[in-house]
Amino acid sequence: MTLFRRRIAPLALLLLLAGAGWWWQAGRPTPPWQKQEEQQRNRHGRDDTPRPVTVGEAVITDLPVWLTAIGTVTPLAQVTVRPRVDGELEKIHFQEGSMVREGEPLAEIDPRPFRIQARKSAGQLTRDTALLENARLDLKRYQELWAKDAIAKQQVDAQEALVRQYQGTVESDKGEVENARLQLEYTRVTAPIDGRIGLRQVDRGNLVRANDPAGLTVITQLHPIAVLFSLPEGHLQPLLRKLAAATPVTLEILDRERKTTLAKGRLTATDSLIDATTGTIRLKGEFPNDDLALFPNQFVHVRLLMETLAHALTIPSAAIQQGPKGSHVYRVGAENEVTVVPVTTGAETNDLTVVRDTPLQAGDRVVLEGIDRLRDGSRVEVVTPGAPPAAAPQERKERRKKPTP
Repeated sequence: MTLFRRRIAPLALLLLLAGAGWWWQAGRPTPPWQKQEEQQRNRHGRDDTPRPVTVGEAVITDLPVWLTAIGTVTPLAQVTVRPRVDGELEKIHFQEGSMVREGEPLAEIDPRPFRIQARKSAGQLTRDTALLENARLDLKRYQELWAKDAIAKQQVDAQEALVRQYQGTVESDKGEVENARLQLEYTRVTAPIDGRIGLRQVDRGNLVRANDPAGLTVITQLHPIAVLFSLPEGHLQPLLRKLAAATPVTLEILDRERKTTLAKGRLTATDSLIDATTGTIRLKGEFPNDDLALFPNQFVHVRLLMETLAHALTIPSAAIQQGPKGSHVYRVGAENEVTVVPVTTGAETNDLTVVRDTPLQAGDRVVLEGIDRLRDGSRVEVVTPGAPPAAAPQERKERRKKPTP
């Protein structure tokens, strides 16, 4: 019995202290600030504590409508530099990765065999020219003798044919001389276009052959430069009308974050057919690229200026919410109470969306952040982005309970 009392006594004491504490707390009067918060929570069955939100403003502006796509930078010209004659690669004049101009010497092939051939062709031309001159003199004498009836007409005709034969031979020799000179000129390899030269494919001292598939190097034109991209076929007809009317269609190239414009250009052409597998049409734009910001085969973000909407009512895109009845926004009134306002959305660009068929007006404030648990009639507290948040109700209670020193 003593052991039982010894175990039960502490438990009874704890229950007695807990009951006394509850009686003391229940007998205390409720502070006014706590009553007010409880009334706000209980009013209409919801918590009416102002919720912190950030807001944007509805404005009327001229809004450009952009179409966006992924594109590939493509050079307008790319040439593989190949030798036109066979021979030993004797000299290389270019530096890999440098910019070259059209006609600038790039390499030299051993010219000695071609010089010999040129001299041989020139000698053959001189020999045949001399034979032609001698045949012409004989023809002149034969014609004089035939006029005196001293020789037969057949002999004159034969000499005329011989003169024509030598004339043909001389013309052929002239072609051989020109060809030999051309082959000798081909031993000097020059740049066919302006552009950046690539890596060297053959070292000096190697035997190169005409029309070698690998070539000596590759030259790529960098400015101007083109960009290829695709858009849905639904945009084709408006673009064709603009191109037919010679109306410039502006293009812009953006960086990876789509915040910085790298280049500006214009639309120049469309493909001749629509891709049946994707339902898109390939387009081509041209950019000056004077600062070489675009590089061949680079993937870029392209946007095309389709039109500019004048005096359009716009709101930040982040304010638009979707509900069972369609798109809507939370408008903040003068008393910082929100109202659900239906909107019909239109074009979107630069984080702005055109809205119509709505009671919104220019200057109205709409909620951007803090939309969770908002409903029609909720009270809000407008805060500035980046500012420290307002004190929570529990924090306000603790500050009020803290005694003043």
